[in-house]
Amino acid sequence: MSVYRTVLEQKVKERRQSVEEFAEFVETFAREHGEPGTLSARHLQRLISGNRADGAPLGPVRAVTARLLERIFGLDIDVLLSPPRDTLGTGATEVGTPSPEAEPASGTARETVALAPAATFEHAGLSFAFDWLDANTGWLPQTTRTKVAVRIEERATQGEADRSRRRSRTDRSSLAQGIAAYYDRGLPGHDVYRARCDHREIVTTVLTRPEWLDLACPLGPETDLLRLDDARLSTPPVHAGPQHAIERLAEAVESGVRFTDLPLYRLLDIDIRGGRIAGSLGLASFVEYALTMDLLEHELVDAVARDATPWHGTLSLRDRYLPTLTAALDFRSRLCVGGVVSLCAIARPTDGYRPADYTLLVQERSAQVLNAARRLAVIPKGFHEPMTDVRADARLGATLRREMEEELFGRRDVDSTGGGNRAADPMHFGRLSEPMRWLTEEPGRLQTECTGFGLNLISGNYEFASLIVIDDEDFWRKYGGAIEANWETHGLRLYSSLDRRLLAELISDESWSNEGLFALLQGLRRLGEIGGDRVDLPRIESYGKR
Repeated sequence: MSVYRTVLEQKVKERRQSVEEFAEFVETFAREHGEPGTLSARHLQRLISGNRADGAPLGPVRAVTARLLERIFGLDIDVLLSPPRDTLGTGATEVGTPSPEAEPASGTARETVALAPAATFEHAGLSFAFDWLDANTGWLPQTTRTKVAVRIEERATQGEADRSRRRSRTDRSSLAQGIAAYYDRGLPGHDVYRARCDHREIVTTVLTRPEWLDLACPLGPETDLLRLDDARLSTPPVHAGPQHAIERLAEAVESGVRFTDLPLYRLLDIDIRGGRIAGSLGLASFVEYALTMDLLEHELVDAVARDATPWHGTLSLRDRYLPTLTAALDFRSRLCVGGVVSLCAIARPTDGYRPADYTLLVQERSAQVLNAARRLAVIPKGFHEPMTDVRADARLGATLRREMEEELFGRRDVDSTGGGNRAADPMHFGRLSEPMRWLTEEPGRLQTECTGFGLNLISGNYEFASLIVIDDEDFWRKYGGAIEANWETHGLRLYSSLDRRLLAELISDESWSNEGLFALLQGLRRLGEIGGDRVDLPRIESYGKR
């Protein structure tokens, strides 16, 4: 027989909360979701026992209290106040599964909140994210799913489309100003990346230092030396901003953002000197990043969009996760994931209308990507993450070549959002796309360099700005028509390395992501040094400290 008198008692115990703690949670939930219902610890104890203080049977529950509990658990109040069903014959009950006879009538809270969005959630691939948030907040299983469904319902009536439009109109420079206001105390030897292009000053959100810039570091065996130091997945603390995570998940369901439960590299130490890039890495889960550090971007954008100055004390998540520049550089004490952001320059022969040049690739990011959605970026751009060999894949060059296959040459089997890899060696020569195979058949056809390193203070991510150069014109003749961006890109643009004026206008475009602009400027500076007659670029002076 079950040891619980009611399903409600069982659910509270499964949350590992006392009666007093759960009553306090209910009050908070009511305030956050605009519910008029209340629930004291004494009233909750009576509901759990099924009897009034004098021992008489419990009368009807107030409608506002019933609705409140139904929204929290996704179960009808009659089910919550009934004895648990011994479905396994051992005294154990089936968690989160109401009996068929307990299904509420059409239009009740359980039908509209708990059941309707289920197919949408599964389609979005978010179940593992819900489970992660439940586990890291101490919530009962399925609580996140219920809260997200409630939030989606609320957003439909709260003009959230207006907020999305305000976000989309928030320009890059405004975000840089917001970051500067928040981190008003500098750090010796460090500053945000700055550049001057044809007399126009550009300030970004990328924290860097002089020795991290203009690296011209070839990504080869002697210089590409990042290594895996700790293969254990990081263990996050109890979540500091669950309501922000609920909001993010509701937006992800609505916009079709792709989530995946695969590991990312996290930075533990960095050592850039002597023409080499070294450092140590650990592993973190993508969902841990998506529901913690990645939340900082929307918090900042929302503050800037409503013309609020982002001071300390006004951004609760940033105050918790990334309060100072010193904290940003303390990699072992925080979660720091990141990736490669690369400018791609492909030599083209003359076509009678223009001389031989490089075509430069720029993307407009899709609304389905997790970060820098709807903003300009160079391409390829991707997370630094392993495929099948967590040690060998730690090299930056490995990530860069994989991203070329995925984002430029259409290799769907190396897209991590599609699920786990089935191939033992996805980047084996025999599996490469025809363009990538041609590039790797002879040394020198594909040149990859790291041009700079920095931390994007919007989310704390590390960014390796890179440059891909293909000097052989035969590549464009053979495979120019095969270059096609994947789902992460809303649109692909081509720019000529000889079009100085148009490139200057491109640099001034306020729809850039800050890390994308960082990589573009560092890439153009390097291309100006090695491009010869194929380039006529705007004059770009970069500096990383005042």
